[in-house]
Amino acid sequence: MESVGQLTDEYELIDDEAGFRRAVEAITRERRIGLDLESDGFFRYPEQVCLVQISTPHDVFVIDPLAIGEMEPLGEVLANRRVETILHAGSHDVLSLDRDWGIRIKSMFDTNIAAAFVGLNRLGLGSVLEQSLGVDIPKEKRIQRSDWSNRPLSRTALDYAANDVRYLHELRDSLGKQLRELGREDWVREECQRLAETRYEPSNPEMSVFNVKGWRNLDGRGLAILKALVDYREDHAIRLGRPHFRVVPDMALISLAQKPDVKLRSVRGLGKFAHGGLAEGIRGAIAEGRSANPPRRPAQPSPPRIPRGEREGISRRLSKLKQWRIAQGKRLSLDPALLWPMKSLQRIARSPDNLQAELLEPEVRRWQREEFGESLRGALR
Repeated sequence: MESVGQLTDEYELIDDEAGFRRAVEAITRERRIGLDLESDGFFRYPEQVCLVQISTPHDVFVIDPLAIGEMEPLGEVLANRRVETILHAGSHDVLSLDRDWGIRIKSMFDTNIAAAFVGLNRLGLGSVLEQSLGVDIPKEKRIQRSDWSNRPLSRTALDYAANDVRYLHELRDSLGKQLRELGREDWVREECQRLAETRYEPSNPEMSVFNVKGWRNLDGRGLAILKALVDYREDHAIRLGRPHFRVVPDMALISLAQKPDVKLRSVRGLGKFAHGGLAEGIRGAIAEGRSANPPRRPAQPSPPRIPRGEREGISRRLSKLKQWRIAQGKRLSLDPALLWPMKSLQRIARSPDNLQAELLEPEVRRWQREEFGESLRGALR
């Protein structure tokens, strides 16, 4: 098994405009490129992309966008449908490219998705490389959780980043061959296209209180206090440039919303916000919340009303549909969850006569309809 942790000079660090133009010119000539990003969301707020790694069959470029700034030329390459971009577990990368630069990928192959559809059950990049190519790359949490906004980056960090794209071309070839043999190329193509079409949506400040774990346990007054505390924390997160959990953790805010008269020094996780001027700010936010109207809770869709006499039949159908999905997974040696959405099965169990309309629901993929539609009909008979 090959270890590549010591490879320190088989990539080019790009940290100026001239080098970036040269790298873009090189990748423009390729039909496929590997791509990965490193961001600083574990340490900084708001999060930003701090490193862009690109591989061709011949070269690896580690690009420093903090030194370059304008990334539009890269966007033009990724927007070219004739250039396939290879990523691994690329959902965060797709959203980050859109968020920071409005860059969108037109043609994508995600090796994480492909690995799932050839039946692998350990889907991290290191595991997939080991299972598919017999390649071992070091995946240390310590480096993965680095503050990628720090400069200069260590040689170890740069090596780690380069290794994330070094083998993507060989991995794509290996997984692509397996998908062809299994007849599942179209399945993965559709899943990758759906991923490529996802877009970054900025969070609504008025709804951020409902992202705090534990908000459902609060009454209206507690929710109003939590909203004021969340706004206070947001101001400090922006001023300090630190993520929320590194300013005041959610559990501390929930404790204060539940018991606003508690001594601040007794609140676990409050840290320096229990002292001095910061403590006064916390108390001010609590006072503001006490006098504010509670935020309106997000509307929850009402569960469909099921007559008592129909519940047994629905339960029996859903059990049968679940067993059908499990059987399909065993037959194909795939995770059953890949094969049909559970929410769709629940709707079918409630309204089996609406199966034809259900097949056209957005959650149901084209490949799922074509591969399993008739079998699903049979399971309902």
